[in-house]
This record gives sequence, structure tokens and C-alpha cells, in this order.
Amino acid sequence: MAYADLREFLATLDRDGQLLRYSDPVDPEPDLAAAARATANLTDRGPALLFDNINGYEPGKGRVALNTVGSWPNHALMLGLDKNTTVKDQFFEFAGRWDAFPGPIERRDDAPWQEVTLTEGIDLFQLLPLFRLNSYDVGCYIDKAAVISRDPDDPDNFGKQNVGIYRIQVKDKDRLGIQPLAAHDIGLHLQRAEERGENLPVAIALGNEPVITTVAGMPLAYDQSEYEMAAAIQGAPYRITKTPVTDLDVPWGSEVVIEGEIIAGEREIEGPFGEFTGHYSGARRQPVIEIHRVMHRRDPIFEHLYLGMPWTEMDYTLALNTSVLLYRQLKAEFPEVAAVNAMYTQGLLGIISVKQRFGGFAKAVGMRTMTVPHGLAYCKVIILVDEDVDPFNLAQVMWALSVHYHPLHDTVTIPNLSVLALDPSSDPAGITHKVMLDATTPIAPEERGHYSQVVGNPVGTAGWENIIKGLLK
Repeated sequence: MAYADLREFLATLDRDGQLLRYSDPVDPEPDLAAAARATANLTDRGPALLFDNINGYEPGKGRVALNTVGSWPNHALMLGLDKNTTVKDQFFEFAGRWDAFPGPIERRDDAPWQEVTLTEGIDLFQLLPLFRLNSYDVGCYIDKAAVISRDPDDPDNFGKQNVGIYRIQVKDKDRLGIQPLAAHDIGLHLQRAEERGENLPVAIALGNEPVITTVAGMPLAYDQSEYEMAAAIQGAPYRITKTPVTDLDVPWGSEVVIEGEIIAGEREIEGPFGEFTGHYSGARRQPVIEIHRVMHRRDPIFEHLYLGMPWTEMDYTLALNTSVLLYRQLKAEFPEVAAVNAMYTQGLLGIISVKQRFGGFAKAVGMRTMTVPHGLAYCKVIILVDEDVDPFNLAQVMWALSVHYHPLHDTVTIPNLSVLALDPSSDPAGITHKVMLDATTPIAPEERGHYSQVVGNPVGTAGWENIIKGLLK
């Protein structure tokens, strides 16, 4: 299953009918973003898109890949599964592979992105086919790159080296703006560097195989290596290479690697930007990056991520890594948790299926969900359902809400909790009320309602599910 690079994954998508190549001339704006938006609008089984004839660039010099993991079939192929694997099965497969963490690392020196090196006359607008994603973005963004940094107080600790996905505004030909939130690992790295009066070295790797991109969006513990997690998820050693100036570990198979540093104490206006919430973020003063070196393949593919009104590729990329993380954190304390669906807007809304031990137990699980590390910034709305309700089957969830949930007894609102500032409903930004809706069946000592006569599946239903799955393939 392990993919050496983005190209190998695109070849797999092509073989499975999940890649659409488009060779007619297109304009960077608005065609590229519009095509990605259209693909997301039409189906949840959509293909990746590969454009190789972009106006303003020589053929083969401005290739752009979009929507590479932007559907459930593509997500399944990323995991090495059949493209028709159900979302629930992908969830448990992802959760099972987590047990292999930490996976092994393979260091190599022959990285393909070392073919071309630029240290002078760097101009990102000439090197990359940049374009705005949404109409009112302040400018062009790089939003699917792995950004690597290290803890300046503990630089030799491999686990504390961070690989993250952050939005990056291209502000000038060799100058970037970045949004490293204080809660992010890179935010901690920058804080410690600035306390020392130092710039923070960073490497930015563009065009990567999909597993590291997915893992880079996972809220792992501060000292957990994203590369070791990627190895666990892909079931094989993860290949990395040192950068020549910053000495950071970057993916071996990247298309482009940029080296630079975040300038200590310097802030500039960044944004607005069309965000994953489906709203534009405001403009805020954010750190800046000065670029010192760019290395790339001779014919690089620029991979981009369209995001905006859900669902887009970002939702597919982050859906299960967020859900599995919450599942593992909750299950460690509550073994009765059966599954967690936190796929909606990075977990601002989550659905948890749980086997109740006693009346009120589900509400305790919901309360804990809001206080685990990811829940602190997300998990604004929590829906609780019984263990036999599939949280990934919205028809079943809506059934539980419609017949088990009682607005008087089963609504719990907690005021003035933290949430990410990008939530447009937070007021002031970063503060919100949170709510849980308990749609589990009341059990003793709660005794209300009339839930004793449930219609079950006919005998043999599970067997016929497997038969029909086989026929559909």
C-alpha cells in the first residue's frame, strides 16, 4: 500500500478509474478552483483532477493536481483498500493501524526533489502555477504543503519535530505569510524561538504522497512523530531526507521543497481567506517567512487543496484522522464507546455511539469529548446514540434523534467554552456555548418513554449484506 510519492498514488487512482486528466487549455483562475468545486458538488465518489495545459506555462511545466483524496473511493485507495470500502470499515481500518505506532523510518539521500536548486532570483510566481481558490481571497495561497519545524529548546528530539498543514499566503516572490495558531505545535516552536530572540527555520514540502498529508492534519501529541505515524498507517517504513540548510527531515518523494525561516517578532496582515467553515476568515496580523532556497523536480506537479463550503477534499482528508483520534482518546477512558464520527467541519459537530452502563452515562461521555485535546478547540455540538446505531449512517442517527431524544431531558448546554477562532458563530472569536444532544435509549435509573419493542433485523441480514457487497463490486 505504501506510495513512494504523489505520482505513484496518481497512477493508482488512474488504474482504478479515479483520476480525470484534462489536457485542454485552462486559465489558472477561475478554472482550476471551479473544477475542484464542481467535482465536490456532483458526487462523494469523485475523481482526482490532473491539469497539464495551463495558460501561461509551458506544457509539462505547470501541472496541477486537485482533489487527490477528495472522495471516499480515493480515501480508501490511499489506505490500500478496495475503492468501494464503506466509510465505517475505513474508520476501523484506520483505527487498527494506529496500534502500529510508532512505525519505522527509512533515511535516504537520493530524493527526486534535489534535481533543481535555486538560491538566487527566487520567484514563486514563476516557479508555481499559483491561483486564488475563492473570489475574495486576498491573494494566492499554498494550502496543501507539509510544513516542518523543530523545537528550538530540544532540537535533537525527533518526536518534537512537527509536520503540519497550515495555510500559507504568497505575499511576494520570496516571502510568505503563515497562520501558526498558538495551540499548534509550530506555534509552540515559534514562541520558544522568539523567546530566544531567534528566527524559526522551516521547510515546506509540496506535492506529497497522501498519507503524510493526512497525518500532518492529525492533532497528535506534541512529542509524537508524524513520520512514525505515517509509517504505521501505510504499513511500511516512511522515507525521509534531510534538507541542506535547515537540516530538517522532509518527505523523500516531494515535488518541491522550500527552505526558509519565520522572522522573529515580525507580523503582517494575512487574509481574508475562504476557509473550511464555508466562510471567509478575517484579516489578522500573522508571522512571515523569508525563503532562502527552493529545490524541485525538473517537471514538478503542484498539488493544491480546494476548500470552502463543505464538503471538499479537506473534509475527506481530515474526516477519519479526527474521528479516530477522538475515538482512541475516549475509548481509553470509556471502553463502552463503539465508534466516533467527527467528520463534520473538523469535528465542530461529532456523533458518538456508546453502550450505556447506567442512566446518564452517555452524557458523561459527551462532557469528556469536549475536554480532550481536540475537543477543546472543536466539538461544539455532540450527538450521542446507542452502540447499535451506526454514527456514519445519518439515516440511523436522524432516527435516533427523532425518537429517542427528548428536548427537555436530553439537551445539555455549557456556556463560554473555548473553540477555534475561525468558527464564525463564536462571540467573541474563540468563545462559544457548547451543546450535547443525548439520543441514547434511557436506562435505569432514568425511566421514561416507551422503548421496549424495537424492530430488529430479519435473521440472516448480516450475511446478505456481505453477499450484496460482493455483487456490487
